[in-house]
Amino acid sequence: MSVVSRSVSRLVPSTIRTNSIVALQQKCYASTQKTDLKEVLRELVPKEQKRVAEFKAQNKDVSIGQVTVDMVYGGMRGIKGLVYETSVLDPNEGIRFRGKTITECQAELPKAKGGEEPLPEGLFWLLVTSQVPTQEQVEWVTREWNKRAAIPQHVVTMLNNFPAQLHPMSQLSAAITVLNLGSKFAKAYSDSVPKSKYWE
Repeated sequence: MSVVSRSVSRLVPSTIRTNSIVALQQKCYASTQKTDLKEVLRELVPKEQKRVAEFKAQNKDVSIGQVTVDMVYGGMRGIKGLVYETSVLDPNEGIRFRGKTITECQAELPKAKGGEEPLPEGLFWLLVTSQVPTQEQVEWVTREWNKRAAIPQHVVTMLNNFPAQLHPMSQLSAAITVLNLGSKFAKAYSDSVPKSKYWE
């Protein structure tokens, strides 16, 4: 059962989830041959927006669980509060990415020539589209990332001024936050672009 199936299974009663599960499972295997990720998303996003809108309309009054005082004091553990389909941590099987185990990802995602492990670009494509990419699609992502690899000087200066003993994850978090200065999303949000267009 895929991560999406599990999410739907946990959210709603069985009488209203069958069609959603089937449709979501099929997405993982309906990979397009287009290599431009934005063009792929231009096709996928409206369909997903429609699916989510219909699902919400059909199930808006469905209760998805009970919250206890102990759960609230325990750091919100066990409270269903967000739909997150890209990955899930299963206590028995470990992490799944778009319903696929690490072993399945290792077997199905493209690898570098002579490599044994999947390329990060392939996992990125899977997470964003729910589709296993082709080698050509992975190569497109690599080229796109390389074009966008320049780091603004103010970020480099900030990183160079951090104490040497500062944890790398703290440095990464700070750098990502400071990159907000050139964020197209931040500008779109400030300009009141409709939520349906955020993905662009």
